[in-house]
Amino acid sequence: MPKAFDTFLIRAVLPPELEALRELAFNLHWTWNFEAIELFRQLDRDLWRASGNNPVRVMSSIKQDKLSQALNDEGFLAQLERVHNNLRNYLKAPTWFETNYNKIESPRIAYFSMEFGLTECLPIYSGGLGILAGDHMKSASELGLPLVGVGLLYQQGFFQQYLNADGWQQETYPENDFYNLPIELITDENKVPILIYVEFPGRNVYCRIWKAQVGRIPLYLLDTNTPENSYHDRKITYQLYGGDKETRIQQELILGVGGMLALRKLDIHVHVCHMNEGHAAFMALERIRRRVAKDGLSPEEAAEIVKSGTIFTTHTPVPAGIDIFHPTIVEKYLVNIFKQFGMKKSNFLALGRFNSENDQESFNMALMALRTTSFANGVSGLHGEVSRKMFKSIWPNVPTNEVPIGNVTNGIHTRSWISHEMSDLFVRYLGPNWIDKPADQTIWERVERIPDVELWRIHERRRERLVAYTRRRLIQQLKRRGAGAKGIDAAQESLNPEALTIGFARRFATYKRAALLLRDRDRLRKLLTNKKHPVQFIFAGKAHPLDNGGKELIKEIVHFARQEDVRTNIVFLENYSINMARYLVQGVDLWLNTPRRPHEASGTSGMKVVPNGGLNLSILDGWWVEGFDYDNGWAIGAGEEYDDPNYQDEVESKALFDVLENEVIPLFYKLSSDGLPRQWIATIKQSLMKLSPVFNTNRMVMEYTKNYYLKACKNWENLAADNYAKTKRLVMWKQFIRENWNLVKIVNAGVQKKEAEVGFGLKTEAEIALGKLGPDDVKVQIISGPLDTDYNIIETNMEIMKCIGQVQDDLFKYEGYIPCDESGLFGYSLRIMPSHEDMSDQFGLELLRWIGDEIKSPVSDNVRINLGV
Repeated sequence: MPKAFDTFLIRAVLPPELEALRELAFNLHWTWNFEAIELFRQLDRDLWRASGNNPVRVMSSIKQDKLSQALNDEGFLAQLERVHNNLRNYLKAPTWFETNYNKIESPRIAYFSMEFGLTECLPIYSGGLGILAGDHMKSASELGLPLVGVGLLYQQGFFQQYLNADGWQQETYPENDFYNLPIELITDENKVPILIYVEFPGRNVYCRIWKAQVGRIPLYLLDTNTPENSYHDRKITYQLYGGDKETRIQQELILGVGGMLALRKLDIHVHVCHMNEGHAAFMALERIRRRVAKDGLSPEEAAEIVKSGTIFTTHTPVPAGIDIFHPTIVEKYLVNIFKQFGMKKSNFLALGRFNSENDQESFNMALMALRTTSFANGVSGLHGEVSRKMFKSIWPNVPTNEVPIGNVTNGIHTRSWISHEMSDLFVRYLGPNWIDKPADQTIWERVERIPDVELWRIHERRRERLVAYTRRRLIQQLKRRGAGAKGIDAAQESLNPEALTIGFARRFATYKRAALLLRDRDRLRKLLTNKKHPVQFIFAGKAHPLDNGGKELIKEIVHFARQEDVRTNIVFLENYSINMARYLVQGVDLWLNTPRRPHEASGTSGMKVVPNGGLNLSILDGWWVEGFDYDNGWAIGAGEEYDDPNYQDEVESKALFDVLENEVIPLFYKLSSDGLPRQWIATIKQSLMKLSPVFNTNRMVMEYTKNYYLKACKNWENLAADNYAKTKRLVMWKQFIRENWNLVKIVNAGVQKKEAEVGFGLKTEAEIALGKLGPDDVKVQIISGPLDTDYNIIETNMEIMKCIGQVQDDLFKYEGYIPCDESGLFGYSLRIMPSHEDMSDQFGLELLRWIGDEIKSPVSDNVRINLGV
């Protein structure tokens, strides 16, 4: 076919009376606003569905007669005016951030993510990471944070899934028409696209910049499919998680380096950068380069201030989930940066290595992210623990519980996932404030006011809609495969709108164990064919194109579901998406989650059923460790971890069936005299009251703001003041500490007595040799606590010792007190670490001196504490 000589844009024209539709369509606030969605649906319901719920596509494709109907419909025009006014009032209204921290006009925080799941009609997401990023943007908008998002715009996005006749996953990659998506190309005053370029080996790769407006928050997306690039470079941003290792490092350079260049091109100068996973870690290099070029800082000084304003969130609990690159490919793409910094290749590669002396070790993006940030966190309490263990070798002398990786448990943007009916129910009985304050515990306590019958009837209607939706999808799947009339007729009878409906929908990675139920097919068959207490399962999810293990799980489920005696009670829906997820989480009675602990970092799919009146049955992994409370759902096992995965599967499969047979199913079908399952409804209410105010992204983003964003912003402003004077002093001080740390040691230490009484403080004294350092350069700490059988201190308590005098030239006397709050045998140890008021990361120098460093255990002595009675 002939190549285009030039391009031009044809824009849909709306009558002036309907022009407000354009503003509504291009602000993704509509994705969590039922009235706005209904407005576009009313224009043309069939077109809305055919467009993939895309208002921009609806406006560009709608027939003139439909527009004429809208123009002559006073009710529609009144609704349009109301929805438009609501959006404008929303954008101007005071926000949580403004109320608590004053209004900031320009963004101060940039949030980088490889994918964003905002709406089904903007397919630049693959799974949980992207959905979380999208919900993060929406809550940042609701809270009014001075934040901007940065990502990539994929020409084909993630694949579309279908199954062949044998149940094997196939992939297609339909191309996105950017000009009919709810995004806008950033152009100059002459309507010419604004471009940035990233230096690649022997060439520059150019990127266009697109904007998706998410309420108050702009999200900028980079796209390499522009005529200025070669054919191969245009394909860098074609597919999400597609291509080989070279494509991946190219995408990550565009995201990290290109993302910073794009913000600067748009005159957006942020202080804080937040990496949602390590894909954007190269962003730090561009920030360092900029400070060197613009402000004349040394690379060390630039790295110091960049680190002070950077946050890294890790989402993987296993090393295999982290991007790693061979040293040769890293050198190939970053050689120019080495030269600009005057940095040795070995020193740079050490940023991404556990062992800096191993020239063959691959470059680890998570390690680089950790070493260029002052704040790092996992995405649940358990995942924080797992991450601290996984990365402990970076800080070999630091106890595992003190490894500087915190945790902020994930959440969901409730209004994006709740059904219209449940939302209205909450307004009636919880009050309208639940919309603006979903993290307010006192609001959710009003759930007790909701009449059981109203709550149950709404849930039953949503289950009926899910069954109807599932039947439609099954029929579409069968027709595509060329099925006969008999199969299509059978699909119309699939599922029972009154039966206990269990959902399992997520990425089909092998550790998620989608086929755990199939380990005992006879037991499963009994559940599915029970006429008195019917149970049915809906499965959905995609396996990565290269994950044959995940594809085998899908095939196994599909083959079982085709058996004649169970085919109406267990189904697999193809091409899992945001739209399908909404039907599922709004309609199921129970959400099933069976990951291999501790491989689930958080998981958010189960959170989405909560505000819709669904319950959870899950392995105690990820968020459910914090969420489960006996009266609000069910746990499989008690949080055990196993060395033998086959044995683990056997044990937990049996436990899963035991819970279903003995607890879940009897409770669901235990009806009161009025026909209501009141104990099941009571469990729903406990789930709503205990989980809804906690597991939402408004709470999550407020945590990030208080614990990380504000501190990082303060760090940056402090170190940048007076032409970076404090940064320069801090770097000089760190160099001085490194050069003289070998002279620092604990000479003597002891406690006042070997036995103490509860309620008193046990005096501890120490003599510390500091060499050329002074007391202001260090922090001396007492670490104490009860002991395990190997004399390791557990449940540690830390107290600061005070310098009380100078014994001789470089020898100083310190004292402190160990609190004696309970009786038993306790241990203590002493340690010294560098300390500076401007150092944001106390372990950033990776220098730590314990008493008796030649002894592996930090325990130096023990003391018995008596009850004192």
